[in-house]
Amino acid sequence: MEPCPGRPAWLRSGCGSVDLAMELAYIPSPSRGVLYLGPIPLRGYAFCIIIGVFVAVWLGNRRWIARGGRAGTVADIAIWAVPFGLVGGRLYHVITDYELYFSAGRDWVDAFKVWEGGLGIWGAITLGALGAWIGARRRGVPMPAYADAVAPGIAFAQAIGRWGNWFNQELYGRETHVPWALHITSAADGRVPGYYHPTFLYESLWCVGVALLVMWADRRFRLGHGRAFALYVAAYCVGRGWIEYMRVDDAHHILGLRLNDWTAMIVFLLAVTYIVVSSKKRPGREATVEPAAAGTGEGTEAPAATDTDAKEADATDKAASQDEDADNPDSEGADLKDGAGSAKKG
Repeated sequence: MEPCPGRPAWLRSGCGSVDLAMELAYIPSPSRGVLYLGPIPLRGYAFCIIIGVFVAVWLGNRRWIARGGRAGTVADIAIWAVPFGLVGGRLYHVITDYELYFSAGRDWVDAFKVWEGGLGIWGAITLGALGAWIGARRRGVPMPAYADAVAPGIAFAQAIGRWGNWFNQELYGRETHVPWALHITSAADGRVPGYYHPTFLYESLWCVGVALLVMWADRRFRLGHGRAFALYVAAYCVGRGWIEYMRVDDAHHILGLRLNDWTAMIVFLLAVTYIVVSSKKRPGREATVEPAAAGTGEGTEAPAATDTDAKEADATDKAASQDEDADNPDSEGADLKDGAGSAKKG
């Protein structure tokens, strides 16, 4: 009988205390990713996506108000951005992994089952940006300023959404014996139970770091005109590159690299180029991000009065006072005039 039956070959070096500690120190996978409330399925993947959206809108709203915008604008535009983003993310996944849905023995209807996992961030950001642009035009706000406000929230939303992959036991990395290894227990869809790098966790932590980086840089350098969003994109691509290299799920390869690696490199270069060019052409931050808010004074501070304004106000007050004296017979000025008239007659 082989030692330690049921354990992967790379973890069968014996049943000593070291191996026992190694087996105890791992990230367990949930026994199932869906619970049923009567006939209603409650899926962990969907919950992670929904929570991420709420966090992104909440944080984006706070940052938008701080920049001089109106409360509620971020949510109004998100009504357009979120559905577009979900459709874009699903389209990217289905197109780049079409064999999962349109090859022999597959059911093309599964392409519509978003709750089973499969959202490509590249498609989600691209089509989500289109939806946000439509919403921004309807509200009359500049799209780059809106993108800067919501950038950290999007990163936090990605960090939360990645835990949906944990519920589905998907998108893990190579086999490993590190103490934080992910224990995959499902054998469905070609999975091999064992211990793997938790790439979902790596990307989740990286996205948290990206969000904090963007918030710090935005406050330190007063990024504007879309540069905070471009920084988020560039920083995310760096992390996605090395995390993608660790994954073992099937993917298309070009010149030995996974398709998503090439996408990350190209998008990174575009984001950095935008930051450099934008900084030279439009330095600083937008003075006004929402004209309607500037007109009502909502979300902005009243401008400080200048010396010219003060002089004009004094002159206006003096003229008004003189008019009031002339029209009011009971005023002190009128009494002096009446007294002078009486003395002349006498």
